[in-house]
Amino acid sequence: MSVNSDKLGKGFKQLLVLILLLIASPITLNIAFKALNKMDETIWIAYLILAIAILLTITTIILAFKTFKTFLDGLFGK
Repeated sequence: MSVNSDKLGKGFKQLLVLILLLIASPITLNIAFKALNKMDETIWIAYLILAIAILLTITTIILAFKTFKTFLDGLFGK
């Protein structure tokens, strides 16, 4: 069992991006739902924000799996 420091370094960088996305995704989703309630005439802006929030959420979930796989590969020497 050997530790691969290159993979661990990459994993920590991905973890920082993941933490940023874990904060930004729910905030953007909350803003989108509040915009849907407030806007009457320019509703397309609210739907655009909602689409961005959904893409951020999906990206966060995918990056979470990739980050943990990178950590496991770095720890167990694959």
